[in-house]
Amino acid sequence: MASSYKRILLKVSGEALAGDNSFGIEPPFLQAVAKQIADTARSGIQVAIVVGGGNIFRGMAGAADGTDRVTADLMGMLGTMINALALSNAITRQGVKSKPFSAATMPSVADTFTARDAKQALEEGFVVVLGGGTGNPFFTTDTAATLRAIELECDVVLKGTKVDGVYSDDPKKNPEAVRYSQIGYDEVITRNLKVMDTAAFALARDSHMPIIVYALDEPAGLSGILEGKGLSTRVGDPI
Repeated sequence: MASSYKRILLKVSGEALAGDNSFGIEPPFLQAVAKQIADTARSGIQVAIVVGGGNIFRGMAGAADGTDRVTADLMGMLGTMINALALSNAITRQGVKSKPFSAATMPSVADTFTARDAKQALEEGFVVVLGGGTGNPFFTTDTAATLRAIELECDVVLKGTKVDGVYSDDPKKNPEAVRYSQIGYDEVITRNLKVMDTAAFALARDSHMPIIVYALDEPAGLSGILEGKGLSTRVGDPI
């Protein structure tokens, strides 16, 4: 079954890029993720990516240690740019054009994000990798992913993590936790299911943007998830 999606937004968590490590980037896993993305792009689907930075620096953790929250979040934004550059380069090495953009102005590192320029790059066949979150403190990269998907008129947000969907509880702590195949925005928000933050889900709900949560190491790969194979959870309007 071929995918019905024409343009997708993939959110890649920083922690996932760390692979089996607790910090930094695990090169073999980075290459595996880049290959999945490149294969999807080669199939004709336009791919935009928002990367997190939790494997480099997490703003909330820095603020908890006494760092000013705005400064801590700015440090986190720089962490996302490290991941964006690494992932964009890894995709290019797979033989697919890729272009990094930054929400924060740093012209010697990446083009400054505008929806117009990112859309043009997508239409020219580039995979665009978006770093810097929203460019503002106090907003997570989950919210940035939903925002960019709406701005770029994507068909769906895919959240690639270490967990294969949305569960009733933390599956690592509770072996009885149940994975949902489908769930509504309001139920996720009401039950405070933590796979993405509330602002991201609320923004998606208000724009009717579906979200698919899956594990980056899913054997079916990104292409398989887009074709309805493998384990995942779809968050969206009731069908």
